[in-house]
Formats: sequence, structure tokens, C-alpha cells
Amino acid sequence: MQSLPADKKKEKDTKSGEHLISYTHHLEKRLRALETEKQLLNTKRLSLERELKNLREEINRLREPPLIRATIVDTLDEKNERVIVKSSTGPSFVVNTNKKVKYEKLYPGMTVGLNQHSLSIMEILPTKLDPFIKGMELIDTIPDITYNDVGGLENQIQEVREIVELPLKKPEIFKRIGIDPPKGVLFCGPPGTGKTLLAKAVAHETETTFIRVIGSELVQKFIGEGARYVREIFSLARQKAPTILLIDELDAIAAERMGDATSGDREVQRTMMQLLNELDGFDERGDVKFIGVTNRADILDRALLRPGRFDRIIEFPIPDEKAREAIFKIHMRPLNIDKNIDLKVLVKMTPQATGADIKAICTEAGMFTIRREGDIITREDFIKAVSKITKKEKESPYSTNFFI
Repeated sequence: MQSLPADKKKEKDTKSGEHLISYTHHLEKRLRALETEKQLLNTKRLSLERELKNLREEINRLREPPLIRATIVDTLDEKNERVIVKSSTGPSFVVNTNKKVKYEKLYPGMTVGLNQHSLSIMEILPTKLDPFIKGMELIDTIPDITYNDVGGLENQIQEVREIVELPLKKPEIFKRIGIDPPKGVLFCGPPGTGKTLLAKAVAHETETTFIRVIGSELVQKFIGEGARYVREIFSLARQKAPTILLIDELDAIAAERMGDATSGDREVQRTMMQLLNELDGFDERGDVKFIGVTNRADILDRALLRPGRFDRIIEFPIPDEKAREAIFKIHMRPLNIDKNIDLKVLVKMTPQATGADIKAICTEAGMFTIRREGDIITREDFIKAVSKITKKEKESPYSTNFFI
């Protein structure tokens, strides 16, 4: 067999080597592609395994029997191993505690879940509160009002700070002296004298939970609903302590009891009796300060006014000249007014004006300025406003300038 020439053989070897190198590169690319595909498949496999695990756990949870809701009546030992509960079905049982909740703090009144078969306590359930009650807690809507925005009530502010703020911020003072701090205060006085305004300032100044209730909201249609609302409001206040609980228009549910009451009146009286029980019952209120606000202290039930329920009654009178001047300065602060306005003249012109009246006068003076297309509120605008507001007060059959 004739051999190839040397140059031909060399050319053939070169082509064979190039082909081998090219094929090696191809195999390397293929290997990298397969490794990438393997990583993607591993990632997908792990994701599917996690999903499978979650689905199995969900199936196991769905297979678990439902728990029976119950309320703890009493604990029989310090370790919470045996507890007396009252189930939602009616009867009471002495039950054991599951290891998960064995060392939790259990107390009477707590809601728990019981195993259907052994009736042992499996978990602690959240306390059920009506959504209507939860909505009374002011979290993001606390008014931006400070004590500097309350004029002519220096004595009232001082008393409120002693009764409400001091026990919450410096309770050690009362412990050192050996007295119990005041727990309740009643704001009473004519409408428009700053009762609710001062309550708003307290809410802003104290770093506590603030719960505001309107008395008429507790007057309910069905028997027992109002009393239940009162009970749940105080329960919420204790959970969120330290708390300031404000009930505005207190006379709506706390009017003096009459012998010839109708069925509706009797339901209001049940609500009031629950309020009395919460204010001075066997359960301690703890760091819950109660503020009641009313325009008619004369019609409140005498049982509500005794010490221990309301430790201090603060009256809000019609402002005198010094107080009216302070109120005018507060409401004139943001106004663009003429510098030549004599404030003392306006004070003399409004002898029976309340804080609300003075605010209305400042607003009305601004409206007169807008009406004449001016930029600065003048003395004449204020005089017209005083005349209009005082005339309206005299003509109204519901004038606010009295307090029985």
C-alpha cells in the first residue's frame, strides 16, 4: 500500500486535531448547559418539595378536630396543670393543660380552646371584643391639641394634671406617701366652656392609650347590649393600660333613677348599673383613668358622684374677662388681623361669651373680611361678628349661656 506524502499526512493530522479541539469545545459547552439545567431542576425540585411539605401540613391541620371554646373559671395549682373551665356548651370541667400552654400565665376569665376528646387546654384564644368597641380606641386620630390651646382654664388644667397625668407618669409619689391615686374625674359646666377641648388636650399630652365613647352610643335597642358594651369597654381599657377612658355626654346613660321608669328607661338604668360596677367593683381598674363629661351634673344619679367613682369634680364656668382675653389670643393666633385692634374692647363686648362663642366670633369676622374682599380682619369686622353671634345667642331658645 502506497503511503501518503509527508505534507499530505501533516495536513491530515492538522485537520484531525482541529476537529478534535472543536468537538472538545462542543462537549464542554454541552456539559455547562447540562450543569445549568441540573441547577434549575434542583431549584425547581426544592421548590416543589417545600410546596409539598406545606400542602401536607395544611392537610394535617385540616384533619385536626376543631377545639371547644371555653372560659377559665379558676386554677387549682400554681403550675396551671389542672384548671376549672366553663365550656361554651354549658357545663364546667376540671381539665389538664397541654405542655404548650402549661407555663403560660392563666387567669380566670381567659378564653381557651379545649380538645374535643380529652378536653385538655390546647391553646389560649384571643379575648373576643365587639368591633364596635375596638373602633373606640383612638390610635391615629388623637387630636393635635395641647394645653397651650386651652385658654382661661389654668386651675382646671392643674387639677387634671394632678389627677390624670401624675398617677400615670409618677406613681411612685403616691406609693411613697401611702395613698391611692385618684381614678375618676368629672368635667361639668355649660356647653362651649372647654370640657371636651381639655379632654382632647389630655389625650395629646399623655403617652397612653386613649378611648373615647359618646354616652348615647351605649343606649342600645336590645336588653343587656348596653351593659355588655360597658363591660367590654373597660375590658379593652385594662388590656391596653395605661389608658384614659373618656365618656362624653355622660348624662345620656347616668341620669337619676326614677320610680315610674319605662322599659326603655330601665334598660338605660341597667347600663348605668354596669358602669357603677366597673367604676367601683371588685375588679381593680389599675392604670385606667376615667373622665366623664356632662353639661347637666344636676341630673346625674347620686350613686355615680360619690368618692371612689369620681374622686374629683371639676367645674367649667363661663369665662371671666381674663379668661376671655386668653381665649381671644389663642383663636386670633393664626388670623391675619389689624395690629390696631384693641382686644380689651372685644372682651368688654362679650360678657357672657363661652370659648365656643369666641371661636365663632373669630370665624365670623374672617367671613366678613372675605365678603368685602379684604385681606386683613379689621376692628369693624370683629364688631359685626360680635353683634351677629351675641344676637343669635339671645334669640335662640337653646342659648348655651346657662347652667343649672
